[in-house]
Amino acid sequence: MKAASIKEIKEEVQTLNPAFLTDIIIRLGRFKKENKELLTYLLLYKNDESKYIAEIKESLHIMFTEVNVKASYITKKNLRKILRTANRYIKYTSEDATEIELLIFFIEEFNGLGLNIAKNVTLQKMHSSVMARIQKAILLLHEDLQYDYNKQFKLLNTKND
Repeated sequence: MKAASIKEIKEEVQTLNPAFLTDIIIRLGRFKKENKELLTYLLLYKNDESKYIAEIKESLHIMFTEVNVKASYITKKNLRKILRTANRYIKYTSEDATEIELLIFFIEEFNGLGLNIAKNVTLQKMHSSVMARIQKAILLLHEDLQYDYNKQFKLLNTKND
């Protein structure tokens, strides 16, 4: 996902009421490094979560296509970087479904690399920790959504076995 320019952010801020703007600034104070990305989410994607998810998936997919699967050490570094990026985008949103969507996408792409994680403890731990996070996040959703995401989760488990 590409961060909006300062001009775009400024134009959006000028249309907001002071109370909402105060809330944004207070929330922004909690984040230091990625202020521009957080503002981009709050101002441009807050009301269109599906567009936000689609853009993040696209950028993560590009990162996955650049993973070097020949060298184990480099592969681990690349995957950690992709997971850090996904986590950074997840922390901007307050939607549990967004977290699940992005983590499921991460696991699908991870599995799509065709790595033999049985021989690599680090990759096993990374995979299992993300799967545990997905399972934990699913429990926070409404029953109907839990059912849908549990079906996807079970598919991920069967593909991994």
